[in-house]
Amino acid sequence: MTLKEKIVNLLKDQPGLSDREITNILFGKEYPQQSINQTCNLLEKRGIIIRSKELGKIRNYPSKDKPFIKKIESYTELKDDNKKLSEDEVKKILEKYLTINGWSLSVSWGKSSGTDIIAHKELKKWIIEVKGCGSLNPMRVNYFLSVLGEILQRMDNQEAKYSVAFPDLKQFRNLWERLPQLTKERTQVTALFINFDGNIEEIS
Repeated sequence: MTLKEKIVNLLKDQPGLSDREITNILFGKEYPQQSINQTCNLLEKRGIIIRSKELGKIRNYPSKDKPFIKKIESYTELKDDNKKLSEDEVKKILEKYLTINGWSLSVSWGKSSGTDIIAHKELKKWIIEVKGCGSLNPMRVNYFLSVLGEILQRMDNQEAKYSVAFPDLKQFRNLWERLPQLTKERTQVTALFINFDGNIEEIS
Protein backbone atom coordinates (compact mmCIF):
# COMPACT_ATOMS: atom_id res chain seq x y z
CA MET A 1 0.00 0.00 0.00
CA THR A 2 1.39 3.42 -0.96
CA LEU A 3 1.70 6.32 1.47
CA LYS A 4 -1.13 8.12 -0.33
CA GLU A 5 -3.42 5.10 0.13
CA LYS A 6 -2.48 4.79 3.81
CA ILE A 7 -3.33 8.44 4.44
CA VAL A 8 -6.67 8.28 2.59
CA ASN A 9 -7.71 5.08 4.38
CA LEU A 10 -6.73 6.56 7.74
CA LEU A 11 -8.75 9.73 7.11
CA LYS A 12 -11.81 7.69 6.16
CA ASP A 13 -11.72 6.20 9.66
CA GLN A 14 -10.53 9.33 11.49
CA PRO A 15 -11.39 12.52 9.55
CA GLY A 16 -9.88 15.74 10.87
CA LEU A 17 -6.38 14.48 11.73
CA SER A 18 -3.47 16.94 11.51
CA ASP A 19 -0.25 16.13 9.62
CA ARG A 20 1.49 15.50 12.95
CA GLU A 21 -1.25 13.13 14.11
CA ILE A 22 -1.12 11.21 10.83
CA THR A 23 2.67 10.93 11.15
CA ASN A 24 2.40 9.69 14.75
CA ILE A 25 -0.11 7.00 13.81
CA LEU A 26 1.69 5.76 10.70
CA PHE A 27 5.33 6.09 11.77
CA GLY A 28 5.61 7.15 15.42
CA LYS A 29 6.18 10.36 17.35
CA GLU A 30 9.89 10.63 16.51
CA TYR A 31 9.37 10.53 12.73
CA PRO A 32 9.53 13.89 10.88
CA GLN A 33 6.25 14.95 9.30
CA GLN A 34 7.66 16.48 6.11
CA SER A 35 6.75 13.53 3.87
CA ILE A 36 3.20 13.49 5.26
CA ASN A 37 2.90 17.23 4.68
CA GLN A 38 4.06 16.93 1.07
CA THR A 39 1.80 13.96 0.37
CA CYS A 40 -1.26 15.66 1.90
CA ASN A 41 -0.62 18.78 -0.19
CA LEU A 42 -0.50 16.59 -3.30
CA LEU A 43 -3.71 14.79 -2.33
CA GLU A 44 -5.40 18.16 -1.85
CA LYS A 45 -4.31 19.37 -5.30
CA ARG A 46 -5.88 16.24 -6.79
CA GLY A 47 -9.13 16.89 -4.92
CA ILE A 48 -8.87 13.69 -2.88
CA ILE A 49 -8.70 15.39 0.53
CA ILE A 50 -9.54 18.79 2.01
CA ARG A 51 -6.99 20.65 4.16
CA SER A 52 -8.70 23.07 6.56
CA LYS A 53 -7.04 25.45 9.04
CA GLU A 54 -8.62 25.11 12.48
CA LEU A 55 -7.26 26.69 15.67
CA GLY A 56 -3.81 27.11 14.18
CA LYS A 57 -3.59 23.55 12.82
CA ILE A 58 -4.12 22.16 9.34
CA ARG A 59 -6.62 19.32 9.57
CA ASN A 60 -7.29 16.82 6.81
CA TYR A 61 -10.63 15.41 5.64
CA PRO A 62 -11.71 13.14 2.79
CA SER A 63 -13.19 15.47 0.18
CA LYS A 64 -16.75 14.27 0.89
CA ASP A 65 -16.29 15.29 4.56
CA LYS A 66 -15.36 18.90 3.86
CA PRO A 67 -16.35 21.09 6.85
CA PHE A 68 -19.49 23.11 6.12
CA ILE A 69 -18.16 26.55 7.02
CA LYS A 70 -14.51 27.40 6.74
CA LYS A 71 -12.69 30.44 5.43
CA ILE A 72 -15.19 32.22 3.15
CA GLU A 73 -13.42 35.12 1.57
CA SER A 74 -16.47 37.34 1.08
CA TYR A 75 -17.01 37.45 4.85
CA THR A 76 -13.45 38.14 5.97
CA GLU A 77 -13.98 41.89 6.21
CA LEU A 78 -16.81 41.55 8.76
CA LYS A 79 -15.95 42.38 12.36
CA ASP A 80 -18.45 39.88 13.77
CA ASP A 81 -19.02 36.96 11.41
CA ASN A 82 -21.11 35.17 14.02
CA LYS A 83 -23.95 37.63 13.36
CA LYS A 84 -24.37 35.89 10.00
CA LEU A 85 -25.11 32.44 11.40
CA SER A 86 -28.66 31.29 10.77
CA GLU A 87 -30.30 28.52 12.80
CA ASP A 88 -29.69 25.95 10.06
CA GLU A 89 -26.02 26.97 9.77
CA VAL A 90 -25.58 26.44 13.51
CA LYS A 91 -27.23 23.02 13.12
CA LYS A 92 -24.90 22.17 10.24
CA ILE A 93 -21.81 22.97 12.30
CA LEU A 94 -23.14 20.87 15.17
CA GLU A 95 -23.98 18.03 12.78
CA LYS A 96 -20.39 18.00 11.52
CA TYR A 97 -18.92 18.16 15.03
CA LEU A 98 -21.14 15.40 16.42
CA THR A 99 -20.63 13.08 13.44
CA ILE A 100 -16.84 13.41 13.63
CA ASN A 101 -17.03 12.56 17.34
CA GLY A 102 -18.95 9.34 16.77
CA TRP A 103 -22.56 10.45 17.32
CA SER A 104 -25.41 9.36 15.06
CA LEU A 105 -28.12 11.99 14.86
CA SER A 106 -31.34 13.29 13.39
CA VAL A 107 -31.77 16.99 12.62
CA SER A 108 -34.93 19.03 12.08
CA TRP A 109 -34.09 21.48 9.29
CA GLY A 110 -35.80 24.74 8.43
CA LYS A 111 -39.25 25.23 9.90
CA SER A 112 -39.95 21.52 10.48
CA SER A 113 -41.38 20.70 13.90
CA GLY A 114 -39.80 18.52 16.56
CA THR A 115 -36.55 18.50 18.47
CA ASP A 116 -33.77 20.33 16.60
CA ILE A 117 -31.06 17.71 17.18
CA ILE A 118 -31.29 14.24 18.72
CA ALA A 119 -27.90 12.51 18.95
CA HIS A 120 -27.00 8.97 20.09
CA LYS A 121 -23.66 7.33 20.85
CA GLU A 122 -23.71 3.85 22.38
CA LEU A 123 -26.08 4.23 25.37
CA LYS A 124 -25.81 8.04 25.48
CA LYS A 125 -28.49 10.45 24.24
CA TRP A 126 -28.02 14.19 23.68
CA ILE A 127 -30.91 16.58 23.00
CA ILE A 128 -30.05 20.03 21.59
CA GLU A 129 -32.32 22.97 20.82
CA VAL A 130 -30.85 25.62 18.51
CA LYS A 131 -31.34 29.30 17.69
CA GLY A 132 -29.78 31.52 15.04
CA CYS A 133 -28.40 34.99 15.59
CA GLY A 134 -31.52 37.09 14.97
CA SER A 135 -31.18 40.66 13.76
CA LEU A 136 -32.06 42.78 16.81
CA ASN A 137 -31.20 42.65 20.51
CA PRO A 138 -34.84 42.24 21.65
CA MET A 139 -35.23 39.37 19.16
CA ARG A 140 -32.23 37.58 20.70
CA VAL A 141 -33.73 37.92 24.17
CA ASN A 142 -36.91 36.29 22.86
CA TYR A 143 -34.85 33.56 21.16
CA PHE A 144 -33.01 32.88 24.41
CA LEU A 145 -36.18 32.59 26.48
CA SER A 146 -37.99 30.49 23.88
CA VAL A 147 -35.14 28.00 23.48
CA LEU A 148 -35.01 27.51 27.26
CA GLY A 149 -38.73 26.75 27.22
CA GLU A 150 -38.27 24.32 24.34
CA ILE A 151 -35.48 22.37 26.04
CA LEU A 152 -37.43 22.13 29.30
CA GLN A 153 -40.34 20.59 27.40
CA ARG A 154 -37.98 17.92 25.99
CA MET A 155 -36.85 16.73 29.44
CA ASP A 156 -38.48 13.31 29.64
CA ASN A 157 -35.40 11.13 30.06
CA GLN A 158 -33.28 11.21 33.24
CA GLU A 159 -30.30 9.66 31.48
CA ALA A 160 -30.18 12.09 28.54
CA LYS A 161 -28.03 15.19 28.23
CA TYR A 162 -29.73 18.50 27.32
CA SER A 163 -28.21 21.60 25.73
CA VAL A 164 -29.15 24.85 24.04
CA ALA A 165 -27.03 26.21 21.18
CA PHE A 166 -26.45 29.76 19.92
CA PRO A 167 -24.08 31.69 17.66
CA ASP A 168 -21.18 32.91 19.80
CA LEU A 169 -22.40 36.47 20.38
CA LYS A 170 -21.75 38.56 23.47
CA GLN A 171 -25.46 39.09 24.08
CA PHE A 172 -26.20 35.35 24.18
CA ARG A 173 -23.25 34.78 26.52
CA ASN A 174 -24.45 37.58 28.83
CA LEU A 175 -27.96 36.12 28.91
CA TRP A 176 -26.54 32.72 29.84
CA GLU A 177 -24.33 34.23 32.57
CA ARG A 178 -27.35 36.00 34.07
CA LEU A 179 -29.36 32.79 34.23
CA PRO A 180 -29.40 31.80 37.95
CA GLN A 181 -26.81 29.19 38.86
CA LEU A 182 -29.46 27.21 40.75
CA THR A 183 -31.44 26.88 37.51
CA LYS A 184 -28.40 25.50 35.69
CA GLU A 185 -27.60 23.06 38.51
CA ARG A 186 -31.18 21.79 38.85
CA THR A 187 -31.77 21.33 35.12
CA GLN A 188 -28.17 20.33 34.17
CA VAL A 189 -28.68 22.14 30.86
CA THR A 190 -25.48 23.28 29.13
CA ALA A 191 -25.00 26.06 26.57
CA LEU A 192 -23.12 25.57 23.29
CA PHE A 193 -21.63 28.67 21.68
CA ILE A 194 -20.75 28.23 18.01
CA ASN A 195 -18.61 30.60 15.98
CA PHE A 196 -18.29 31.20 12.25
CA ASP A 197 -15.15 29.05 11.95
CA GLY A 198 -16.97 26.00 13.29
CA ASN A 199 -15.49 26.12 16.79
CA ILE A 200 -17.77 25.07 19.65
CA GLU A 201 -17.52 25.90 23.37
CA GLU A 202 -19.74 24.17 25.91
CA ILE A 203 -20.51 25.97 29.19
CA SER A 204 -22.42 24.49 32.12
